[in-house]
Amino acid sequence: MSSRQTDSPDLSGRVAPRARLITQDGDVFEGRAFGSCASSSGEVVFTTGMVGYPESMTDPSYRSQILVSTYPLIGNYGVMPDQTEDSLPVGFEADRIHVRGIVVSTLSNDYSHHLATRSLHDWMETEGVVGIEGVDTRALTRKLRHGGSVSGKIVVDESTSEGDLAFENLADVNLVAEVSIDKPITYGDGAKRIVLVDCGAKANIVRCLLARGVSVLRVPWDYDLSKADGDGILVSNGPGDPKNANATIENLRVALQGERPVFGICLGNQLVGRALGCETYKLKFGHRSQNQPCKEVGTQRCWITSQNHGYALNAETLPPEWSEWFVNANDGTNEGIRHESGRYATVQFHPEATPGPRDSASLFDRFVENLG
Repeated sequence: MSSRQTDSPDLSGRVAPRARLITQDGDVFEGRAFGSCASSSGEVVFTTGMVGYPESMTDPSYRSQILVSTYPLIGNYGVMPDQTEDSLPVGFEADRIHVRGIVVSTLSNDYSHHLATRSLHDWMETEGVVGIEGVDTRALTRKLRHGGSVSGKIVVDESTSEGDLAFENLADVNLVAEVSIDKPITYGDGAKRIVLVDCGAKANIVRCLLARGVSVLRVPWDYDLSKADGDGILVSNGPGDPKNANATIENLRVALQGERPVFGICLGNQLVGRALGCETYKLKFGHRSQNQPCKEVGTQRCWITSQNHGYALNAETLPPEWSEWFVNANDGTNEGIRHESGRYATVQFHPEATPGPRDSASLFDRFVENLG
């Protein structure tokens, strides 16, 4: 295969430099660059969601990942302007893009949403994030499903040699420390207060709590929870291997011996599990979509959920006073645990959605009601 790159137009007529997605195991996928056109590397993962690219790309759980969209047309409703409400970004889950790049089949530069003010290409160019379009994403997704998630890099035109950009090994990187806040932040003035342990918290977690009349004390990932003034503790979502967030795990061991209710979301499920002494493991290709079915254990109810995780909790290692709450209907992996007292519970999926269905938002109601 020739390394010589030439410019070519995309479907909108924009002249785009050629680019390659190269995986660590040697596969190459040709396409055209968009966005910042700066070469990048990360873990290549896929999502089956049809919508929600602004929310997904700004979700801190995607830190250092190259996100492949299985839906063939991306960008058709554009991107909202940067704005905030209650000190939180509107239409996004963080104040910046966290993915290292995105891979799409067809990029639309003609957007039509009434709130949009810019194209996906323009937004990514401003944010300094690369994309590659014109890729056979069906073939790439089949590769990832059969072989598992893999390190990769997007190399753009002749300005970057393939050998100049290293494949990354993120297994031992504490990505949680990279995305967490540096100092506590308070939102709202409700009578009850939730301590939100920010391991990469999505903005809509804060919004969902404020909508239920509580105030939120958002603290860094390694904050001493015994010194946090609040009526309950929520452990957020976040990126990477849970074993690397040791400070959070140690703080949770103490918190789980106290009286305050604890609720965990996504990574929070895994961190609570590890605080109990449970094992966690890496999934072959993870769950990243807005249509994951989860069965509530002991009932006939199936919840349709939004998910984004690459690790899972081994429920067989739970202590006797704990039990599985939810399991994934597709592969049987753990989707949540709860304590027999009803004081502590976690879910692997995202009740705050954004993107995805809001079917499980009632779990926030349960948590707030449990504050007493």
